Amino acid sequence: MLALLGLLTILILLILVITKKATVHFCLVVVPFVIALLAGFSISEVSEFMTKGISSIASTGIMLTFAILFFGVMYEAGMFDPVIKGVIKVSGGDPLKLAVGTAIVAICSHMDGSGATTFLITVSALLPIYNALGMKRVYLAAIAGLGAGVMNLMPWGGPTIRAATALSVDVTSLYNPIIPVQVIGIIWVLLAAAYLGNKERKRLGIIIEPNSGQQESEEAGAEENRAKKMLPVNILLTVVILFLMIKKVIPLSAAFILGLPIALWINYPDIKTHQSKLEAHAKGAVYTASVIFAAGIFTGILKNSGMIEAMTQVMVGFLPQSMAAYYAPIIGFFSMPLSLFFDPDSFYFGVLPVLGGAAQALGIEQIEIGRAAILGQMTTGFPASPLTGSTWLLLGLAGVELGDLQKVLIPLAWGTTIVMVIAAMIIGVI
Repeated sequence: MLALLGLLTILILLILVITKKATVHFCLVVVPFVIALLAGFSISEVSEFMTKGISSIASTGIMLTFAILFFGVMYEAGMFDPVIKGVIKVSGGDPLKLAVGTAIVAICSHMDGSGATTFLITVSALLPIYNALGMKRVYLAAIAGLGAGVMNLMPWGGPTIRAATALSVDVTSLYNPIIPVQVIGIIWVLLAAAYLGNKERKRLGIIIEPNSGQQESEEAGAEENRAKKMLPVNILLTVVILFLMIKKVIPLSAAFILGLPIALWINYPDIKTHQSKLEAHAKGAVYTASVIFAAGIFTGILKNSGMIEAMTQVMVGFLPQSMAAYYAPIIGFFSMPLSLFFDPDSFYFGVLPVLGGAAQALGIEQIEIGRAAILGQMTTGFPASPLTGSTWLLLGLAGVELGDLQKVLIPLAWGTTIVMVIAAMIIGVI
C-alpha cells in the first residue's frame, strides 16, 4: 500500500506541476501531507516527517538564500560585465554559439561534482547574457543541467561512489571502462545544446550586442569606471568564497553568509545603500528558499513514512530473475527517469545491491549493473528530479518553473542516457 501511495504522490506531483494546475508549494506540501494521512499516519507523525525533511534541506535553503543575494549584489556591482561582453563578442550574439558555450561552462564547472557550485557559476554568469539577447531562460537551465548531469559520472561524484560502495567494488574498476562512454555523452550534450541554440537562432536571429553604439550617460560611465576598479577585488572575493565552499573549509551555508556583508561593504561604502540592495533581490531569494523548504517537506514525508523504501522493494520484486541477463541494459535505459522516483541513497543502497546480487547469481558481473545505473540514475537525471536540492537551486537561479524545465530537459537528458547505454553495449562494458 505504501508503495502505491508513494507512486501516486509522485505522479500527482508531476502531473500538477507539468500541467500547471497547482502551485509548486501546493504540490510539494499539501499532496504528500494528505496522502500520508490517507496512509494511516497521524498528524503528529506527518509533522515529524516534515520537520526531519526541513532539517535535511536547511543547509541548502540557507545557502541558496544568501547565494542569490550575494550574486545579485555582485551583478549590480558589475562583476559579470566583462563575461557578458566577452561572450557576446565571441559568439557574435549568436544564440547557437552561446548555447554551446553554456554547455562547456557547465561541463567544466562540474569537475568538482557539486551541482550547487555548477549552477551557481553557470547560471549566475550567463543569465544576464540570455536576458540581454532575449533567449529563453529555461534553455539556460536545461543546458546547465545537461552539462552537470553527464559530468556527475565522475568517480568522486555521489552516484558513482554510492554504486561502488553498495556493490563492494573498486570505484576505478566501476568508472574507468565507461570513460569513452562519458566522452560520447559529452559530445551528445554539446549537440543538444546546439539544437536548442539553433531553435533560438531561428526564433531570434543573430543578435548584436544591445545598445552597442549608443552614447552612455555620465552617471553610467562613472558607475562603469567604478565597477572596473572593483572588478579584481570582487573576483578575488568570489573565488575565495567558492574555494571555501568547494574544499569544505567552512559549511556551504556559511560561505555566502560570510560573503554577502563583505560584498556589500567593499562595493557600497554608504551603509544606507546596503538595505536597498538587499531589498532589490530579497523577493526572489525568499520565494526560492520557500520552494527549497517545501521540497524538503516532500522528501521528508516520502522517505520517513517508508514510501520510498516500499517502492524500492516492489521494484526489486517486479523484476524476475529470469530477466537477469538483460538487467544491465534495462536498468541503463530506464535509469534516468528512475531519478524522478528514487533519491540516490534509496536506489543505490536499496535497489542496486539486490539487482546486482540477482545478476551475479546467474553468472553476470554485478559491476555491469552498477555501470548501467550510473549512466542515468541521479547523474543525467538529477537536474530534473524534484528529489534533489540542486534542482530547486537551478530553478531559483534561472527563475523558471519545474514543469517548464522538465518539458525541455527530460527528453534530452534521457537521450543522453540512451546514447551512452548504446555506446556502452557496443564497447562491451555492459
